[in-house]
Amino acid sequence: MNLLDAASRGKTTAAMKEVARDEGVAVARIAALMKRGRLVIPMNRLRRGRVRAVGIGDGLRTKVNANVGTSARASDRAFERKKVRAAIEAGADAVMDLSTGRDIDSTLAAVLDTSTVPVGTVPVYQAAIEAGDPTRMTARSILDAVRRHARMGVDFLTLHCGIRQAAVPLLRKRLVGVVSRGGAFLLKWMACHGADNPLYTHYDEVLDICREYDVTISLGDGLRPGCLADATDAAQISELKNLGRLAARALKRGVQTMIEGPGHVPIDQIERNVRLEKQYCHGAPFYVLGPIVTDVAPGYDHITSAIGGALAAWHGANFLCYVTRREHLGLPDIDDVREGVYAARIAAHAADVARGLKGARNWDDEMSRARVGLDWDRMFELALDPKTAGKLKGKTPARGEDTCSMCGKYCSMKIFRDL
Repeated sequence: MNLLDAASRGKTTAAMKEVARDEGVAVARIAALMKRGRLVIPMNRLRRGRVRAVGIGDGLRTKVNANVGTSARASDRAFERKKVRAAIEAGADAVMDLSTGRDIDSTLAAVLDTSTVPVGTVPVYQAAIEAGDPTRMTARSILDAVRRHARMGVDFLTLHCGIRQAAVPLLRKRLVGVVSRGGAFLLKWMACHGADNPLYTHYDEVLDICREYDVTISLGDGLRPGCLADATDAAQISELKNLGRLAARALKRGVQTMIEGPGHVPIDQIERNVRLEKQYCHGAPFYVLGPIVTDVAPGYDHITSAIGGALAAWHGANFLCYVTRREHLGLPDIDDVREGVYAARIAAHAADVARGLKGARNWDDEMSRARVGLDWDRMFELALDPKTAGKLKGKTPARGEDTCSMCGKYCSMKIFRDL
């Protein structure tokens, strides 16, 4: 019996109890939300007991994903292990292996062996790379890649099932076009073969595989906007509607599903994007890639995405994919990974506070009490990133002194306390 089957029958599992305990929510509510398709717990049946149960959905803390993975220019499994560890130490709730370099299977095996949180992949990457060109993929080779990743223990799979031929003419109006690698692979295949998307036409078999291994489907947004000018356009919305229909089919078949979202979105369109996803996709958990709110800040896209992520989560997005400062520039190093996770966690927590999530602001209030008392040890203990806070603080003034390093004897809190 998989997790969704159990929830549908009113039964609770160890994973549901773990999520309920971590979130401070009744386990019956976890099961009820899963039954309605509004909450997922990505956990391949082969990894039960080896991976932390992470709930993503309504009424829970906003979660954060970190991407890792090799490329044709940089392929080092040991380095990917280090990135996974750095992401988890910084507080990532999940990691995705997006490898396109040498020996994808070995890299994925290393990521799965290292990670104590759910792991996601994009199987069509491997299908295209092993074929030598996306046009030489077959429906069978794509499905074989899906099964291979499920059999290896992957907890959630990004599958671009919603791209259809009808959306292709809509893409001609775009400034940038398609920035999703998986989406581009499938569009090229469709154009070459004059056929519809194999992940759509063979969706029932996809569901069979995911149900067998209890893999959560992350329905990929292959037509997501890659610049502000393309945001919330007809192509994006047509795919979103398709994803909603596919999510409903998955729920009926007992397969957990979440929906991936943009992308590059102006601040004033973020709320609308979240509302449309919840409307068309029946409240399914929303996994947003940023969103990035301006196109002009290469080197600072961990900030542009944190701004968008905070707003998206405030309006109802459930899962934030981190963006590192090296987005649009190159593969992240260890420091980029760590910094990207912290930036996304700041966005997630700020949104949880704004949503009034039970207990979310307690952390902030505890920090404020420590600041009023100039209790440096407690401040570092409560800091999101204690190492960086301690490094920046330095030795001036020494711990235990009753003023801060900026104000000295003119510390406003000390003056007020004395008053």
